Amino acid sequence: MKHGIEVLRPVPTNGVQVALLDFDGTLSLIRQGWQEVMISFMTEVLAELNSGESPEELFKLIQGFVTDLTGKQTIYQMLRLAEEVKKRGGDPDDPVDYKRRYHDRLWEKIHNRVADLRSGRAEPEEWLVPGARELLSNLKRREVTMFLASGTDTQYVIDEAGLLGLLPFFEDRVYGAIDDYKSFSKRLLIRKIIEDEKLEGPGFVAFGDGYVEVENTKEVGGTAVGVATDEERREGVDEWKRQRLIDSGADIIVGDFRCQEKLVSYLFGENDLSGK
Repeated sequence: MKHGIEVLRPVPTNGVQVALLDFDGTLSLIRQGWQEVMISFMTEVLAELNSGESPEELFKLIQGFVTDLTGKQTIYQMLRLAEEVKKRGGDPDDPVDYKRRYHDRLWEKIHNRVADLRSGRAEPEEWLVPGARELLSNLKRREVTMFLASGTDTQYVIDEAGLLGLLPFFEDRVYGAIDDYKSFSKRLLIRKIIEDEKLEGPGFVAFGDGYVEVENTKEVGGTAVGVATDEERREGVDEWKRQRLIDSGADIIVGDFRCQEKLVSYLFGENDLSGK
């Protein structure tokens, strides 16, 4: 990994016009630990059905589908939970109710983080992926139009991005989960961006820690930067995330954005990190 950047395949380096950035785990660490909360909640729901499965078996099952659906709207994980309840002879709650209960659990974990940011007791940099603000500033200086997209509900994304001081980079181009979940997805947003901005694929880059934005970006011929952040240590690379992103087709892997200056220069053809 040269300069903290792993180039898996050379990418077009004639400049970037539009960038899409995922939020949680890519820019923000406010919700760090959300997967553990979700898996714990779902394990409890399924364990109540007394299906004969051990806690370890349930954990492995749930971890698998939560991870597979990471990057999509949260409701999709809750729809899958409802399916698993039904498979075991249970009467599932409305997935929207499951989602509310999960959010209540997650809020218990993160409400102090949000309160500290809101009051000024914590600085935004404490809950940003290292180098994230510098990345956005660099892209803005180069007049790249930036979109923020998340599987988290829109109102939370706007609030938390505001607390981190990121909204000026995106203006009104912030997209998150909505109640009519079938009418929004990262795939639909990316295709709309390509059409509205009259882009060719090489002018589009996405940064994300989930397979969804990587696969959707490759479908339109864009460049996918996989962000394999170790959210607990806040340095280095999460090897599991890295492999998942590679398998999804990422062109470039970074652990965080301390390398952003060289990364952006590479995307604009100003240096060569490919080793060619």
